[in-house]
Amino acid sequence: MTQTTNLNYGALIARLTLGSILLAHGLLKLLVFTIPGTVGYFESLGLPSIAAYMTVFGELAAGTAILLGLYTRLAALLSLPILIGALTVHASNGWVFSNPGGGWEFPLLLVVLAVIVAIQGSGVYAIRKLPIVDAFIPSVLKA
Repeated sequence: MTQTTNLNYGALIARLTLGSILLAHGLLKLLVFTIPGTVGYFESLGLPSIAAYMTVFGELAAGTAILLGLYTRLAALLSLPILIGALTVHASNGWVFSNPGGGWEFPLLLVVLAVIVAIQGSGVYAIRKLPIVDAFIPSVLKA
């Protein structure tokens, strides 16, 4: 295997990891905590209710796009405000995520993972690499 091949598979693993976590968190907020519960939690943090809706939508949309390998870099970059927001919410809870209220180690890991995916791109087995899909992607997003 060449170094490029290793990087492509590494990018695939990073992409699938970030995408599945974002999608799972969005589904958790939607199906388990429910939208009203999520809105209530965000409001208890002093955030406007629109932030809850945008977070759920962002996690679902970015998670799906990243998993599929469609606009991977853009989706990873657009997920950063959500992930940095989670990091800020958990910052005062200490380092370890098992602390009461959850520490900041896991949110920081997700921020770093999103940066890695934004830098590396989709890797192998991405929908974006199908010729029919690739034709619809603006050239500025193909890098």
